Amino acid sequence: MTDTEIKYLLPGIPGLHKIDVYEKEGGYRALKKALGMKPDDVIEEVKKSNLRGRGGACFPTGLKWSFMPKSSDKPKYLCVNADEGEPGTFKDREVIEQNPHMLIEGTLIASYAMGVKTAYVYIRGEYVKWMKILENAISEAYEKGYIGKKIAGSNYSVDIYVHRGAGAYICGEESSLMNSLEGERGYPRVKPPFPAQYGLWGCPTTINNVETLANVPVIIKNGADWYLNIGNEKHPGTLLYGVSGHVNNPGVFELPTDVLLTDLIYKFAGGIRNNKKLKAVIPGGSSTPILRGESIEGVQMNADSLKDAGSSIGTGGVIVMDEDTDIPHILERIARFYHHESCGQCTPCREGTGWMENIIKRINRGGGTMKDLDVLMDVANNIEGNTICALGDAAAWPVQSALKNFRDEFEEKIKNAETVAA
Repeated sequence: MTDTEIKYLLPGIPGLHKIDVYEKEGGYRALKKALGMKPDDVIEEVKKSNLRGRGGACFPTGLKWSFMPKSSDKPKYLCVNADEGEPGTFKDREVIEQNPHMLIEGTLIASYAMGVKTAYVYIRGEYVKWMKILENAISEAYEKGYIGKKIAGSNYSVDIYVHRGAGAYICGEESSLMNSLEGERGYPRVKPPFPAQYGLWGCPTTINNVETLANVPVIIKNGADWYLNIGNEKHPGTLLYGVSGHVNNPGVFELPTDVLLTDLIYKFAGGIRNNKKLKAVIPGGSSTPILRGESIEGVQMNADSLKDAGSSIGTGGVIVMDEDTDIPHILERIARFYHHESCGQCTPCREGTGWMENIIKRINRGGGTMKDLDVLMDVANNIEGNTICALGDAAAWPVQSALKNFRDEFEEKIKNAETVAA
């Protein structure tokens, strides 16, 4: 099934954020169906669908749910990660704005499947508007009996709370998110133990992304076999692609995962502004490796195809750059962000991100040397894989890929500066 008209996350139905409209369109039927199933059967259906996490890691969702202990003398928690802080990423807020009840329904199904009685939505601090939309939708669901005691006429009870973060990028990392929810500093935790064993307040916890949970109702409603026929078989379903940069029609596009990156840019996002040539693409948010424009032919927008191309699907935030883009300047802005957002817990990241920003800045200001390029790559290589969380990798990958694919631009800046100095 490759029909680009399949849109279940953002179907464009007027008033869908209101519970009456959502119910009219079949909303909460999947929840009622799930409540009539055994929790383990719900998990197995999600496993069978091969739903992969939409937060960047692409980990199989059903498998993640299965890690939650079947029985526990402690409470079990679900955290919905709505801390959308990755530069170039703006798709989760579209789900919250246009289709919040689908997120709520997915959260309820996931909670039932894992035996969770309390779920938290951790939302980005800057998302005040979207927090209010979500809280209103949750209030509607409480009034209709979909959340609270003995939901939808069953014997299952669950509560959902919205927790607003304080604008820290690091709190998008699941263990840092949990520390923040507990009122602690947003430091990532050393793993193991993993959240399913020791999460919120030392209790079993699962963390899922907004878009991930919003996929769950259609899987339960239509079945795993239906879902497996959408998009790429190894990474099925639709994805929300947020396209920004030098395109004529930026925005969020819901498309099957077998869509070509070239089609996403030229067909759906309207092509490059002012008929310029495509120079570079960051396909999954600022932390994913940058690709040269001429290298994206035949690349599909899913985890495996982008991995083969030398990058990552990340959060689906596609940043498009035309022929006039100054790559060293772009890299300086990215490096500044990760230096600023490093929590400082790990030495390679705390010190290395500052080194990378300063070296890139020196090159852009005309004071760089050829040796700086080797030092810059060496610093990035020493950060990658040597930190508690993935922020170190996120900071290193743009630098590594920019030097690999656009080294000539850095060398040209250094040579021009040397010529002027002479």
